[in-house]
Amino acid sequence: MTTRSFDFPPVEEAESGQKLLQFLERRLGLPSNLIHRWIRTGQIRHNGKRCKPFERVATGDIVRLPPFAGQLAEQSRAEEPAPSELARNAPLPPLIGEKDGLLIFHKPAGLAVQPGTGITDALSSRLAAHFAALPFKPVPCHRLDKDTSGAIIVAKTFEALRRVQEQLSSGQIRKEYLAWTEGAWPYDGAVLLKHYLRKEAREDGSKIRVSNTPLPYAKESRCVARPLRKEGDRTLLQIWLLTGRTHQIRAQLAACGHPVVGDGKYGKPGILRLHAMRIIFPDGDEFARAPDWEGAWSAEEIPPPIPALAAGENC
Repeated sequence: MTTRSFDFPPVEEAESGQKLLQFLERRLGLPSNLIHRWIRTGQIRHNGKRCKPFERVATGDIVRLPPFAGQLAEQSRAEEPAPSELARNAPLPPLIGEKDGLLIFHKPAGLAVQPGTGITDALSSRLAAHFAALPFKPVPCHRLDKDTSGAIIVAKTFEALRRVQEQLSSGQIRKEYLAWTEGAWPYDGAVLLKHYLRKEAREDGSKIRVSNTPLPYAKESRCVARPLRKEGDRTLLQIWLLTGRTHQIRAQLAACGHPVVGDGKYGKPGILRLHAMRIIFPDGDEFARAPDWEGAWSAEEIPPPIPALAAGENC
């Protein structure tokens, strides 16, 4: 963008559906309060008309900016920290498959989904670096813990992002995991685990409190667990996640007395043996990948989905 023209290139299909304020934040890289003021004072026009910050843009729409906006955006981008060398040079994770504006990657254990304190290399950073030329850079639709491996959905368009996030929040997308747990699992068949989870701040960092009964500000959390292999003091479980809470599988299994192997937060530290094995979309399309575990931890065979349960028993 240059100061000779104050019209953006028309809204592209991948950007369609965003709120105007959101669209401008992504395109300009400027603070939302500044853009909001320009919109409120009529300095930004959407298809030649005064506009509101939360109206949505569509493919082909024209957005006109005040004369100085282009220069400010260029200055802001020049001051942005460049992607880390690791993010620029590191490859994207293996691709499991594609569908309807989505990419499904096999995220390795140890790679964070988003950057954070002390973390500059993350899946989102690699995506931004690899797709820097696109007006809408592919973004992860959900999160996996850094040390959890497995399938993660990435959206190539805003409409795909919004669709998948709605499907995830309503439980229309099915996610199944594999987990090696400490101890001999006491059940032989699939069992429904239901608890109430609440995030609590502690001196050693936040942790999830688990209760069998409702707590203030706690969220009901449900998953189905089915044993696949029992080997002495450990069990390989298949987990069907019915709700998506922070650390849900790890916290619930620990509350049952069977923490995930290697989970230093809720059990004994080591290599975390938790893997997002399968994603099933509402239309039945399925994407699955076995974990890269070796030796005694190997789990190369992908089991069939857990049958639906009418009722279950809590641990």
